Amino acid sequence: MGTVKRLVLDVLKPHQPSALEFCREIASLGPDYRACLIVEEVDENTQTLQLEVCGSALDLDVIEAAIVRMGASLHSVDQVEVNNEADQD
Repeated sequence: MGTVKRLVLDVLKPHQPSALEFCREIASLGPDYRACLIVEEVDENTQTLQLEVCGSALDLDVIEAAIVRMGASLHSVDQVEVNNEADQD
């Protein structure tokens, strides 16, 4: 079975929390999670983000739950990187 190492997500979020707070929250979800975001579009009430999350074993369900908890929504999973555990031997 493969392990998810990297996700690139299309997210729509309100202006609050800030991009910095949003990234910190996502990064805090796992012991080695790294979060990077690019604000692609801004309107009066929302921001469209490209969110990249990397780590040794990402859990999309946990990440999506945090996104929703912060008042945002996951529009799509645009990229996925998975490593086959058998390839690590």
